[in-house]
Amino acid sequence: MMFKPRILAATLAAVMPCSFAAAADREEPSRLEEVVVTAPMMLEPLVVTTDPKAPRQPVPAHDGADYLKTIPGFSVIRKGGTDGDPVLRGMAGSRLNILLDGEQILGGCGNRMDPPTAYVFPESYDKITVLKGPQTVLYGPGNSAGTVLFERTIKRFDQPGWKFNGSLAVGSFGRNDQVADIRAGTPDYYVQGTATRSDADDYKDGSGKSVHSAFTRWSTNGAIGWTPDNDTRLELTGTHSDGQAAYADRTMDGILFSRDNVGLKFEKNRISPLVEKVEAQAFYNYVDHVMDNYSLRPVSGNKMVSNPDRETVGGRAAIGLRLAEITKATLGVDYQTNKHTLRSTMNQTTTPYENMARTEDANFRNYGLFGELTHLLGERDKLIGGLRADNWNAEDKRATLTITGLGTVANPTVGKERSETMTSGFGRYEHDLSGTPATLYAGLGHTERFPDYWELVSATKESADTLSAFDSRPEKTNQLDVGVVYNSGKLTASVSGFYSKIDDYLMVQSSYVKGARTPTIVRNVDATTWGGEVGLSYALSGTWKTDATLAYVRGDNDTDSTALAQLPPLEARLGLTYDNKVWSVGSLLRLESEQDRFDLNKGNIVGQDIGRTAGFGIFSVNAGYRPKKGTLISGGVDNLFDKTYAEHISRGGAMVTGFEQTTRVNEPGRNLWVKLNIALD
Repeated sequence: MMFKPRILAATLAAVMPCSFAAAADREEPSRLEEVVVTAPMMLEPLVVTTDPKAPRQPVPAHDGADYLKTIPGFSVIRKGGTDGDPVLRGMAGSRLNILLDGEQILGGCGNRMDPPTAYVFPESYDKITVLKGPQTVLYGPGNSAGTVLFERTIKRFDQPGWKFNGSLAVGSFGRNDQVADIRAGTPDYYVQGTATRSDADDYKDGSGKSVHSAFTRWSTNGAIGWTPDNDTRLELTGTHSDGQAAYADRTMDGILFSRDNVGLKFEKNRISPLVEKVEAQAFYNYVDHVMDNYSLRPVSGNKMVSNPDRETVGGRAAIGLRLAEITKATLGVDYQTNKHTLRSTMNQTTTPYENMARTEDANFRNYGLFGELTHLLGERDKLIGGLRADNWNAEDKRATLTITGLGTVANPTVGKERSETMTSGFGRYEHDLSGTPATLYAGLGHTERFPDYWELVSATKESADTLSAFDSRPEKTNQLDVGVVYNSGKLTASVSGFYSKIDDYLMVQSSYVKGARTPTIVRNVDATTWGGEVGLSYALSGTWKTDATLAYVRGDNDTDSTALAQLPPLEARLGLTYDNKVWSVGSLLRLESEQDRFDLNKGNIVGQDIGRTAGFGIFSVNAGYRPKKGTLISGGVDNLFDKTYAEHISRGGAMVTGFEQTTRVNEPGRNLWVKLNIALD
C-alpha cells in the first residue's frame, strides 16, 4: 500500500511525539524569518506549534502565559506585569497540562502567584506545542482543556561545532531582556548552557495611571548529553531560576520564585521492526516561594510573610511499537508525587519566618498507565485513539482551618486520605479530501480530573456543607471536537469547534453567606461549554500577507441556571504584513467584544467574575530589518492609540499605597520596544 508523505508524517508525529529521531531528521526552524504579529496557524488537527525564539507583537512578558495568549483560544488572567494564569477555551488551572521538556511543575502559592507558567522562560525553549482538548493520553492526567509542551529539540552534531542564539530587547516602562543560548559538541557528546533575564518597572495604563507591576526574572539551564549515534540520546539537565514581582491584585508581592530542577532522560529509536522507540525520564523539581507586604510596597502595619514550597518528583517511560505497516502504538507509564509545606508570620520583625519550621499541609501521588494507537484505514483516512487509567492518592495534613468570622477552627478532615482510580480516553477520525489539501476530523474525548491542591486545600476555606472541601468530587468532561485544516501554500486556514458536558465541575465561589460568615467555598456543579477557533493566513503576493483569527467560548452553569463564570468574550485578530526578506512592516488589530454573561463572585481557582466588561480595539504596528543572515532587528509600538482597557477575566485591582485602585488590573498603555535577535552556527 502506498502512503501519502503528509499522512505518514502526521502518523509518525502522532505516535512518536517529541522524539529525538524526529528532531535529528529535520532542520532547525529558522528563528529570524519573521515577526509573529497575529497568531501561529494550526497546520494539523488540534495541534498548534510556535517558535518562542521568534520576536512577536505584542511583546510578551517574560513568562509562559503571555506567549500562549497569542494562540487563538487562549486568554490570560492578569495580576500584574508577569505571572498571569493561562486560560484555554475558558478553562484554567489544572484543566490545562503544562509540561517543561516532559516534566510537570506545580507552583507553591495558595493564591496562584506562581502558576506553572511563572517558571517558564519561553526563549530558553525551541518549540511550544499546544494540543487542544482531551485528544491525547500521553502527557499526564486531567487535560480537559488541553496540553502545552515547552520543548527543547537537540540535533546531533555531524562534526565538532557550536551554535548560538541570543537576543536583547528594550522597551517602555524600563523593560529590558537578555537571552543567551549556546550549544557545543561532537557527534558523541554535547553541552548546552542557557541564561535569561527580564526586568521591567511599573507600567502605566492608557490613562497614564501607574500599575503596581514591576518584575525581575532570571533563569539558568545546563545540559550535557551523550549521542553515540543518530538513534540514541542520554541527557542530564539542571535548572535554577528566581525573581521577584509586584502584584496589583492583592495585598502582598512575590519576592522569591526560586526553582531548582534536575532531570535525566534517555531515548533510543529504531530498535527493531516491532520496537521503534523506547524513552524514559525522571525529574526532581523544588519550588521555594516567598511573598510579603513590605519589600516592594510601603507598609504601615505589621510586616507579614508567607513562605510555601512544593517538592515534586516524577517520571515517565514509554515504548513506541509498529504493530503492522499501517498501525503504530505508544504504551507507557508515568508517575508523580508532590508535597506542599507552608510557614508564615504576621510580624517578621519579632518572629522571622526563616526561624520557623515548615508545616506540611497536603501531599499527592499519582500513577498513570496509558496507551495510544494510530491506524491508517487507507491513503486518506486515519483513526487515532487512546486510553488512560490514573490512581490518585491525597492526604490532608492540616490540623486547623482559618474561617472568616470564626478564626482558627479544628479541621474535620485532618489526616484523611483519598485514593481513587479514574479513567480517560479519546477517539478521533481524520479524513484527507481527495484533490484538495484539506483534512476533516472529528473526535470524542472523556477526561476525569482529580481535584487539585487549590480546590481541595488552598483556595477553599469551606465547602457548601462542611468546613473542609477535601471531599470534593472529581470532575468529568465529555467533549466533541470537530474541524477542518486547509493548506494550499498560498492559503492556510483552519476551523475548529467543540462541545463539552462537564459533570461535577469544580467551581470556586468567593462569597457564600451563612450567618455572619462569608467564606470562600468550592462546589461541584454541572456545566456545558461550546465554542471554537478560526484561523486564516493568505499570501496576497510574494511580499504581502494577511492573517485573521477568531476565538469564542460560551458556557452555562446548568446546576444554578446561570452563565458559567470566568469565560472570555469573542476575540478577533487581523494582521497585515509586508516582508521582502530584508525589510518588513506589520500591523495588528485586536478586537474584543463586550462580555455581559457573568456570574458575580463565581469562577475558578485563579479568580472570580467581577461584572460586565465593555469591548475594545487595540492597534499595534511593527517593523523589522535583516542586515545579514542570522541577524534581525525588530521594533514596534503596542497599543498605538494608548487605549485604557482590561481583560474581562483579569483579577480585581487591590488598594496599593501610591497607586489608584481600579476595578480590574488594567493592561499596559502605549508600549514601544526594540529587539535584536542573533543566530550563529
